[in-house]
Amino acid sequence: MFEFLWPYVFFVLPLPLLVYKLFPAKKNAQNNAALRVPFPISLDNKTIEKSSGKTLPLLAIALVWICLVAASARPQWLGEPIAIPVEGRDLMLAVDLSGSMKARDMVVNGQAVNRLSMIKYVLSDFISRRVGDRLGLILFADTAYLQAPLTFDRETVETLLNESVIGLVGDNTAIGDAIGLAVKRFRQREKSNRVLIVLTDGRNTAGNISPEQALTLAKDNQVSIYTIGVGGNQRDMFGFSMPSSGANFDEGTLKLIAEETGGQFFKANDTESLISIYQQLDALEPIEDGTQQLRPQTALYYIPLAIGLFISVILATFSLLSAFYKRNSN
Repeated sequence: MFEFLWPYVFFVLPLPLLVYKLFPAKKNAQNNAALRVPFPISLDNKTIEKSSGKTLPLLAIALVWICLVAASARPQWLGEPIAIPVEGRDLMLAVDLSGSMKARDMVVNGQAVNRLSMIKYVLSDFISRRVGDRLGLILFADTAYLQAPLTFDRETVETLLNESVIGLVGDNTAIGDAIGLAVKRFRQREKSNRVLIVLTDGRNTAGNISPEQALTLAKDNQVSIYTIGVGGNQRDMFGFSMPSSGANFDEGTLKLIAEETGGQFFKANDTESLISIYQQLDALEPIEDGTQQLRPQTALYYIPLAIGLFISVILATFSLLSAFYKRNSN
């Protein structure tokens, strides 16, 4: 289907004719019409015919004006309607950046890495598969900061996560602040399936909101919280497992927060267990907002614009050649 997005632009089409009628060229009197030239010339029928040949340039100029107006009206081609289902979740990720995340008790591709590196590795695949979900990212330590608001731009969320570093916002752990900030962002959307995933390896040691207060806020705003306690075993140089020197997560509090909000508590002792957790989170039911009709649009303004430019180039070339011919003939 072809259409003009701004058809009202065509109202300016008769503007040059209107200006010509309202402001006509002044005509000289017959007795003042004589033209003095420094050399004698004779007017014959051919000269009169040339003067009457101005009709063609005027038509070309009018065509250029029509092309410019048509291009300004934004012609476009609309494709067939496409029905796109609008469904998904509002899913906020809260990642712990406290100092204890430096513990190198995780293994990724056979290499010992710290806890944050393992979370980034697994979350990258989790984020890439969240098609249709609005994702947000909160980083917390001494307090909580919104790094990425809820958005469909999964690549940006993944990039911001990968750019995070341990100690960026302190060395302590403010779990309550992270939950409270997520609840605040969820409030901005009335109809949503509100899901918060908290990844931490410690217990609440900082912040302005306690985990108990944050739990009350989450329950009042129907926020489901899935808590993941991160921490594993370190391996010595001989390959034996040893207890990690990092801080232990508060399993009791994390489990209480998850159960009271309709979520679930998980332990992530290694990369495989965290991957398994995210596979279980994939089973969350998305909300259904119906369908949205979209029509592909192809802009065509360049066609009349190119035609007008082509005619203008021909007119300019013709004028230059005509002036050059007259100069040589004289």
